[in-house]
Amino acid sequence: MWNRPRFDLKVRLTLRVAAISAACFAAISTYFLVTADSAAHARIDGIAAIVAKTLELQQGKVQWAPSPRSDFPNLDPVWAHVMTPGLCLGFRGPGGEMLQRFCSGAPAPASPPPQAFAAFYRSLFDPGREAARPVIVRGTRLGETVVSVDPAVQTAEAWHEAGRLMIALAIALPLLCALVYAALARALRPTRMIGSGLERIAAGDLSTRLPPFDLAELSAIRDVFNHLAESLDTALAERSELTRKLIALQDEERRHLARELHDEFGQSLAAIRALAASARQTAAQDCPDLLGECDSIARTATGMMETLRGALFRLRPPDVDELGLVASLEGLVSGWNGRSRGQPRFEIRFDGAFDSVPADVSANLYRIVQEALTNAAKHAGATKVSLHLTMADSEIALAIEDDGRPIEAAAKSGMGLLGMRERVAALRGRLSFETGPHGSALRVFIPLAAAASGALEHAA
Repeated sequence: MWNRPRFDLKVRLTLRVAAISAACFAAISTYFLVTADSAAHARIDGIAAIVAKTLELQQGKVQWAPSPRSDFPNLDPVWAHVMTPGLCLGFRGPGGEMLQRFCSGAPAPASPPPQAFAAFYRSLFDPGREAARPVIVRGTRLGETVVSVDPAVQTAEAWHEAGRLMIALAIALPLLCALVYAALARALRPTRMIGSGLERIAAGDLSTRLPPFDLAELSAIRDVFNHLAESLDTALAERSELTRKLIALQDEERRHLARELHDEFGQSLAAIRALAASARQTAAQDCPDLLGECDSIARTATGMMETLRGALFRLRPPDVDELGLVASLEGLVSGWNGRSRGQPRFEIRFDGAFDSVPADVSANLYRIVQEALTNAAKHAGATKVSLHLTMADSEIALAIEDDGRPIEAAAKSGMGLLGMRERVAALRGRLSFETGPHGSALRVFIPLAAAASGALEHAA
């Protein structure tokens, strides 16, 4: 795909208006120039016709007069009446020789035309072109009258007729562009609001709505925008509710599985350990060679019970309803520090009071922190992890930063990150995960409105 340059809509429309206006101005100027040239040629054609008619009358008088004079052609009577600056009047004989010619002087114009205009005018027209009319008496061609205008005078007259208009149009064109640009800027000012609304929608603020606009086109965009935002808000609310129910069902299944493992598998392991101890006592008296096998069975059962205890802890964490969010997170962090062989790697800070946080929000926050710590410790190999939980005026903010391997962590914790996103989406919150050369950072923001709705549902 070609990368075409992007122009501002106002600039593009202004350029188009300027191009159309310039074309119209050029057409008007050309029309005036053509009209001026046609008028000039019509004038000299008329003068040539008048002079030819006058000379025919002169020749007629010579032939009918009793004492004819041989002063034909005599252009003096005509010259006095048609004389204009730069005009040349002559008579050419039948052989092509110029028998008589008069030219009036051309005074220097007060405002001579620019050289560019003079060259342009000469390239389009033919100033100085002669107008010839034959002089015919009784069917005999005596010659022809020739009338022309000095090209400089004709060019100056054309500049006087059309040049001022061209100057006026050249001045009016920038002014017109400025006015068009200002009008477009005022008319398209609502597009900034539309762009800002789209940015807010992209940021997740689906409560954004656009006000009415004066232009019908923008009003149609506003109606579609508001309908789309309302539909997205409804769809997201339904999705969040479905996700919340699925997560609640998943947690309930985990608790049920934890109870089953504790009651069935845990009791079986305890029975195996008791039987191994009983068998060891019997073997110590009757068959000492079986003591090693009995001890091995007891150690295996003990290891399995430790593994089961860890699985039960992950399936069913401490009851956040009873301990509270702060105590549960502190216990989680203490457990991770206890497994780090006396070198604290995890630290947590709280800002604000979290006693009023609903149970489902607290449980989801606990699960998010649990998954984030697991990813940082096991997948990223972090040596230091810091947690910061803040209760602000409008939302709960959670920030988890570590110094682990960001690329490897992001690759290995895709499903865990997806689960955290689903939990945050169920609470109508926002989640961002950023990686850098010195580690990664997870930030979660949950609006208090979601927490309040969660509290109402929990109470119901």
